[in-house]
Amino acid sequence: MDTPLSTIAVVGLGTMGTGIADVLARAGREVIGIDISDTAAAQAVAALEASTARAVARERITEEERQDALARFRTFSDLQAAAGADLVIEVVPESYEAKQEVFRALDGIVRPDAILATGTNALSVTRLAADSAHPERVLGLHFFAPVQAMKLVEVVSSVLTDPRAVDAVTRLAQDLGKEPVAVGDRAGFIADGLLFGYLNQAAAMYEAKYASREDIDAAMKLGCGLPMGPLALLDLVGVDTARTVLEAMYAASHDRLHAPAPILKQLSEAGLTGRKAGRGFYTYAAPGSGEVVPDALTPSASADAGGGREIRSVGVAGSGTMASGIAEVFAKAGYAVVLAARSQEKADTAKARIAKSLARSVDKGRMTAEARDTTLALITPAGSLDAFAEVDLAVEAVAEDLAVKQELFGRLDKICKPGAVLATTTSSLPVIACARATSRPQDVIGMHFFNPAPAMKLVEIVRTVLTADDVHATVREVTAKIRKHPVDCGDRAGFIVNALLFPYLNNAVKMVQEHYATLDDIDAAMKLGGGYPMGPFELLDVVGLDVSLAIEQVLHREFRDPGLAPAPLLEHLVAAGCLGRKTGRGFREYARR
Repeated sequence: MDTPLSTIAVVGLGTMGTGIADVLARAGREVIGIDISDTAAAQAVAALEASTARAVARERITEEERQDALARFRTFSDLQAAAGADLVIEVVPESYEAKQEVFRALDGIVRPDAILATGTNALSVTRLAADSAHPERVLGLHFFAPVQAMKLVEVVSSVLTDPRAVDAVTRLAQDLGKEPVAVGDRAGFIADGLLFGYLNQAAAMYEAKYASREDIDAAMKLGCGLPMGPLALLDLVGVDTARTVLEAMYAASHDRLHAPAPILKQLSEAGLTGRKAGRGFYTYAAPGSGEVVPDALTPSASADAGGGREIRSVGVAGSGTMASGIAEVFAKAGYAVVLAARSQEKADTAKARIAKSLARSVDKGRMTAEARDTTLALITPAGSLDAFAEVDLAVEAVAEDLAVKQELFGRLDKICKPGAVLATTTSSLPVIACARATSRPQDVIGMHFFNPAPAMKLVEIVRTVLTADDVHATVREVTAKIRKHPVDCGDRAGFIVNALLFPYLNNAVKMVQEHYATLDDIDAAMKLGGGYPMGPFELLDVVGLDVSLAIEQVLHREFRDPGLAPAPLLEHLVAAGCLGRKTGRGFREYARR
């Protein structure tokens, strides 16, 4: 185990195995590719030839380096070819039987000091090791697709693993330009342990017809900055693979959030496993293609074709960051805006905040000084809601407190003219409760902007069972005019984004609470392995632990699922006043400003 890992066998030349072989060969290792399918082997060679040719074209490697890498990659159909390998990485289908068969055969082939690594992303490394003649040399080496681009490698130890084997593969991962994270043997490890629960909930949300596949995916991309929506990602990973991973996670956790959504079984058994099959949640141009083509579920272009009320003026109630941002967005789009606060002074301060924001845009060349002046002229600050008497759309952006919002809607009901649309920007409270505080619940709708409103493209449009069709059409039209992306959802806790985001954040807290992984490792795993712009603990500290706890409590009360109960560690930090960046301490400590 102390010898350099210079000759490495990769067993299984599917997409993942081929990617691993590619990275190893380019890094100067002798790579023995093994697959029982001659077709798979030929495709692996072709893939390496194509990827290295692209690298030469982009001047990342020379033609000589390309030829050297190709010469270091040889393919075979018999496991005997691994006899001289220092390390064997198996990447065969995700089943104990298939993997155990490989490990049993390798015991009689490889040298006693060779390391055996499984590329599993969900199965128990301990169980695989225990079935080996030399369990101390078995570990997990979990790469992420596409292997050439993704930096994360999870190095998984069982209680039987020799630390020298861990050290050897950790050094190898570093030599490959990867960032290894050491984890214990637990279903899903870090990244998939958090990711697949989220993907499962998205599948269940779609199955319940709560929102369309396009809206779910757009919401998570635009609302959270993710590189892919969850349903598109399930198609990329493979619906059958996701189901297998979730089955393993549920067997270990018995958490209902990990119980595979029935639609995953239905799609898997129908052979609709995602991109590789040409159809999964979406339909693709051909098996293996990433090009989505229209099908029976694709929204029609006429979905937003009018039918709404005329909106010329907008009232925004509130004086905080969100209210100011929303007022700025409407004014930039040419709407006359009344910005009402509890006092004229607060309203003037809010307009001054908008002026500073617009000045920054001018400084950065994003708008002209003339456009800034025109936008500011459209905003009228007011010290009372009475100024909303003639607005066509009233948008409430006050404190996230149901009693406060209900009192405000009761006042809007008396002040606003008949036919005015009344919208709440709540992120978690029931819109119907605001609607019932008025005598015109048919005119009330949710219009959830994301912070900062001028920059974030997403608006969740939340209609209640009483919202009129023309009110819904109106808000969709207005959202398009202010250059935001509307997604439709029903009136239930969390809507789309928070209902998917906060259980994921809560599960990350549970991982730390259970001493499975550190804050830094979890944040690194999700950024490097999942493409997240921020790790869960970075995000929690930015959002505010008190705000996060409140949303998780709302979700738990609404769905009554034990898996949604807020992690005690989060509750303790909030009770101690450690609320994140705004207090200087949350999961991490911050320098005081």
